[in-house]
Amino acid sequence: MSTRVVETGAFIDEAAIGAALGAASTKDAGRVREILAKAAELKGLDMEDVAVLSSVSDPELLGELFAAARDAKDAIYGSRLVLFAPLYISNLCSNDCLYCAFRVRNKELKRRALTQAEIRHETEVLVDQGHKRVLLVAGESYPKQGFGYVLDSIATIYEVKRGNGEIRRVNVNVAPLSVPDFKALKGSGIGTFQLFQETYHRGSYAAVHVGGKKKDYDWRVTGMHRAMEAGIDDVGIGVLFGLYDWRFEVLALMQHVRELERAFGVGPHTISMPRLEPANGSDMASEPPHPVSDVDFRKLVAILRLAVPYTGMIMSTRETANLRRETFALGVSQISAGSRTNPGGYEEDEKFDSAQFQLGDHRSLDEVIRDVAELGYVPSFCTACYRLGRTGMDFMDLAKPGDIKHHCDPNALSTFEEYLLDYGTEGTREIGERLIEKHVREMDDVRRAHTQKMLDKVRAGERDVLC
Repeated sequence: MSTRVVETGAFIDEAAIGAALGAASTKDAGRVREILAKAAELKGLDMEDVAVLSSVSDPELLGELFAAARDAKDAIYGSRLVLFAPLYISNLCSNDCLYCAFRVRNKELKRRALTQAEIRHETEVLVDQGHKRVLLVAGESYPKQGFGYVLDSIATIYEVKRGNGEIRRVNVNVAPLSVPDFKALKGSGIGTFQLFQETYHRGSYAAVHVGGKKKDYDWRVTGMHRAMEAGIDDVGIGVLFGLYDWRFEVLALMQHVRELERAFGVGPHTISMPRLEPANGSDMASEPPHPVSDVDFRKLVAILRLAVPYTGMIMSTRETANLRRETFALGVSQISAGSRTNPGGYEEDEKFDSAQFQLGDHRSLDEVIRDVAELGYVPSFCTACYRLGRTGMDFMDLAKPGDIKHHCDPNALSTFEEYLLDYGTEGTREIGERLIEKHVREMDDVRRAHTQKMLDKVRAGERDVLC
């Protein structure tokens, strides 16, 4: 691993992005198919390739792009969909981001930082629903104990035990930190550290971030360098689509990916693709500066799956149930479910006057699981990779050739069985058990025997059976 922490975002080269997009304004079907053939090798694509795919509009070529993304996702991740829930512990914030309800100048927002007792109770509600992993989210300001508030909150979440239930992995989305603070975060036992640049376009970034530490583009874009330097080898990056041209953002994101690969030998564990949504106290979401249509959104999901095939791709409940369903086959491998975006929202239900943004999918966890299973996907609550050391380079060594699914499939089925037995409604159990039987039946003899042994242990009362 590199010991050099960069201080500027010079690796985001806007001139190179502009040149690539300019050169890609072509309707050469042969070139598009060459790129799709290259993508089928599952070794990723370069920026020029991505620029060409972003220009595809022909319905036939678009269909071939979507098919290629589906094949890539199936080859590496199979039919699994990992589920999680965000847990907002605070909406305190010192930044003034024009698109966000948490902005410091939003006087309409009801501010709240949960106490540790309240965080414990929110966690209990999530555990009682069946969740096994959460994404801790906080506004970019903390109560009087400072960053220690986040560390205390992580410890509180891990302490909760309810019958057979517990949160086995806490991922974190908080403000970018110094290397010493990142080391403390690593020591708390987190899974993935998640940080979105929002927009990689410097002019647009400056226009929408008008106050607070977040105004500093370079400090934010180099945050993952400091995190990885501190030993956090699973990081998640993303873009808030709608702030600038999505084609530029995808190419800039690719530059960020390649920079992390260059500096540390490993790229991001996850990529998130939120679109700008209505937020209390912000007029921007109703008229995004650069709106992304549903067709273009599906296209960018497919392109990212081909460009970075090994990376987990996250789809949140910002999007509607229908659009989420459509993206499962295009590359998405992780989804949130039953989400609330306001502190205390799981106990009190969602209140838009204290939430970060408006949701598009309001279904419960059980409703989402039943829908996912009916579509033939396996809902997974697996956290084994984090706890067995399959992170960072070790994870990529398994994911890039498609071998990770041999570990993940048995874990996905056993954790799904846990959910069905402990939390699933009758209708969901019936659908889920049929799906599990189908997948076990289709395995080779060795994997079938191993998976069946894990399922038998779960059915006998054992929990957290690891492969």
